[in-house]
Amino acid sequence: MVETSARLLRLLSLLQMRPDWTGTELAGRLAVTPRTLRRDVQKLRGLGYPVSATPGAAGGYRLGSGAALPPLLLDDEEAIAVALSLRTSASHAVTGVAEASARALAKLEQVLPARLRAQARAIGAATVPLPGGPAVDPDALTAIARACREREQLRFGYRSRDGEYGERLAEPHRLVQAGYRWYLVARDVARGEWRTYRVDRMRSPEPTGRRFVPKDPPDAAAFVAHAVTTAPYRYQARVLLHAPIGEITAQLPPTVGTLEPAGADRCLLSTGAESLDALAFHLGHLGCEFTVLGPPELIDRVRALAGRWLRAAVS
Repeated sequence: MVETSARLLRLLSLLQMRPDWTGTELAGRLAVTPRTLRRDVQKLRGLGYPVSATPGAAGGYRLGSGAALPPLLLDDEEAIAVALSLRTSASHAVTGVAEASARALAKLEQVLPARLRAQARAIGAATVPLPGGPAVDPDALTAIARACREREQLRFGYRSRDGEYGERLAEPHRLVQAGYRWYLVARDVARGEWRTYRVDRMRSPEPTGRRFVPKDPPDAAAFVAHAVTTAPYRYQARVLLHAPIGEITAQLPPTVGTLEPAGADRCLLSTGAESLDALAFHLGHLGCEFTVLGPPELIDRVRALAGRWLRAAVS
């Protein structure tokens, strides 16, 4: 009986690991005959797990969704990841999840082995969240994510940076979280171009049920990084940093600028700001030699500041 129960747990873990398995694969993993596998699958169904089977040579098994959430089997790394995510979820810019996260965390910690419980609590206790940023509705995130997955056009109201409000129809591609903000990368149907939308500025996102085929979708993370670090600002700078890209990446958040390799010990920074002085001082704090490639106004400003600093040091 103990051996059978252990095998059922192993079978359940495999079914939760990936969407589809052939009978041959599962029987091989469990070291049982196909007949024993079919009996074990039937026992899981009797316990309420919706395991579907497709007959034939190309058939197999799939764990589907049922009326209630079945118990999940997590390995050590997965359990720690889930515990830490639940513990820090209240610090992320999603409203209404703190209480549910606390309940889920309490249930998880109750069944965690002592070694994992201590590890999760130690990391959580040493982590202090920095609150801030606008909150978004989890229902809105869910609706947007579903439209991205199903490739359905999305209709929503949107408030632009200058405060103007209007209706939008877009073909959603990906959700990207950058700092405390969530962004949707989508193709604006009316304008025929790819754009980023801040989710906290979106109102009542509704999938239309109208499917679409993506047209040359961009790399979502890079697209958002450019949109939030360079495009919105008065001054857009390109700077050659005389340091390896790995060294700069460690001290430059993706919400500040984008980096490209420019050789073994150099990289190219693209960033932006409303102030030339802000750009110059930020570059000075990177702690490496650099060459300003543009714009010309920044080159002139760096020269002027360098002269002022040099005169201050001499005097």
